Amino acid sequence: MNLAADSSPIIEAVPNFSEGRRGDVIDELAAAVRTSGARLLHRTSDAHHNRTVLTVAGAPEPVLQGLFSAVEAAIARIDLRRHQGVHPRLGAADVVPLTPLRDIQLADCARLARQLGRRIGDELDVPVYLYGAAATSVERRNLADVRRGEYEALRREIHNPRRQPDFGPAKVGPAGAVIVGARPILIAFNVFLRTADVAVARAIASRIRERDGGLPGVRALGLLVGGQAQVSMNLVDYRATSPVAVVDAIRQRAAAHSVALDRSELIGLIPRDALPGIEDAAVTSEGRIRSLASLAAAAEELLLPDLTPDRVLEHALATPSEHL
Repeated sequence: MNLAADSSPIIEAVPNFSEGRRGDVIDELAAAVRTSGARLLHRTSDAHHNRTVLTVAGAPEPVLQGLFSAVEAAIARIDLRRHQGVHPRLGAADVVPLTPLRDIQLADCARLARQLGRRIGDELDVPVYLYGAAATSVERRNLADVRRGEYEALRREIHNPRRQPDFGPAKVGPAGAVIVGARPILIAFNVFLRTADVAVARAIASRIRERDGGLPGVRALGLLVGGQAQVSMNLVDYRATSPVAVVDAIRQRAAAHSVALDRSELIGLIPRDALPGIEDAAVTSEGRIRSLASLAAAAEELLLPDLTPDRVLEHALATPSEHL
């Protein structure tokens, strides 16, 4: 199925699951998404984060059904009481964001997110929190605020008025809670440093993230991943701060610690206009990348050795489905 050739409204969803090690469970989550006919564009799993990110796209109805099926599978297969990983998490199906891609508005995705959240809470009997454009209060717009303290804190605090879920019961079981929301396109982007000193990554993250007066639209954490310091980021407004600008900022701040950059890592897909030097002439009318030289130059500038055409959102949308 070529979504670029479709004429109906298209949304994207990027559900994050708290499982990155058990291949059979990850395969089950991916298969659950496809049961409705939604397109699975990409899947990324990481054992250190112990997390899997799926990129799903299609018309709203099959995408919502596929997400519900995957959340149901995650709740049945993932026990947060035994989960360990470096990435923050509140639940087995940790966060389920909806994003408008074509002929649909963010407000529509917020309405769909509330619809999905209510169904998850009612039918799967787990607490559900809404965030982003779907949030019911200003305090819950920011994902980090909803997830503060993670699963362990939620078990202690869910009966407090400020931690009451938007849907579902005010009780926390082995699967934790699900956070459902709506947001614009986000780029999940990590930069590895040539050091094992996580304090350097944390210092850099505190300087570049918007919350602490850094770059607009940048959310960042310093983590130790596989014995290597990593600046883990969400670029929530890549037009305000591009991946190139982020890499340059991290390089400058790392140099102050006498540390060099090693490589970058892309989680999921990246929009074409976030890549440097990919001109209109380098793509087909449908959005497929046809100039590998220009893509290689972008990969070199971003320190992304594994950047291939299928990691570019428009290219993935225009390419017929393959088994992932």
